[in-house]
Amino acid sequence: MNMSKNAKMIVITGVSKGLGRALVEGFAALGHTIVGCARASSSFDHLTASQEASHDFSVVDVSSDEQVRNWASRIIADFGVPDLLINNAAVINQNAKLWQIDAEEFDRSMAINVSGTANVIRHFVPAMVKRRKGVIVNLSSGWGRSVSAEVAPYCATKWAIEGLTRALAEELPDGMCAVPLNPGIINTEMLQSCFASGAEHYPKPDEWARRAIPFLLQLGPQHNGQPLTVPED
Repeated sequence: MNMSKNAKMIVITGVSKGLGRALVEGFAALGHTIVGCARASSSFDHLTASQEASHDFSVVDVSSDEQVRNWASRIIADFGVPDLLINNAAVINQNAKLWQIDAEEFDRSMAINVSGTANVIRHFVPAMVKRRKGVIVNLSSGWGRSVSAEVAPYCATKWAIEGLTRALAEELPDGMCAVPLNPGIINTEMLQSCFASGAEHYPKPDEWARRAIPFLLQLGPQHNGQPLTVPED
């Protein structure tokens, strides 16, 4: 499907599986140009690539500011400034009470989920600000607005994303938009780690993407700073 006139350059982190991979496949099918990253390249070969657009997938650990800086510099030079930047990369802790979670696991959650988001913003958003155009979506969670036992580190990171994003929205020039987005409850590996077989009762990532993508594409300056949730069917 050729959408060259309306095609967007979309940057997505955490594209190797789950919601990130579903977004890549859905956006690519519509003719948008997708630039993605993940910490491992094992799933890149299986990502669906549209025949109408040129995509780019790189191995990047978003918790490394240096890796993100190098990646962003190359992408902006080769592909231009993103129209839509989606910070999706995240990890969740193994179910356990907070005092049972070791410092390494806690720090890893913070480094990827919070610092990783900040690193991507630090190196992509200045070019967007210069152009005074673009939408930044930082994936939050229902656990960024509520809590549950045994996922305290994950809750902490997603509450941080809510505050970080709403503060960022205050700093952007007119014409831009930053929103924290609760995707809803989706049957991903992350959910399976918490809900076990109960995750089967929720939509799969590709089903979710069919709802999420039209919603994401209509975001604009009028939504700046609003904590949003992907609508259910």
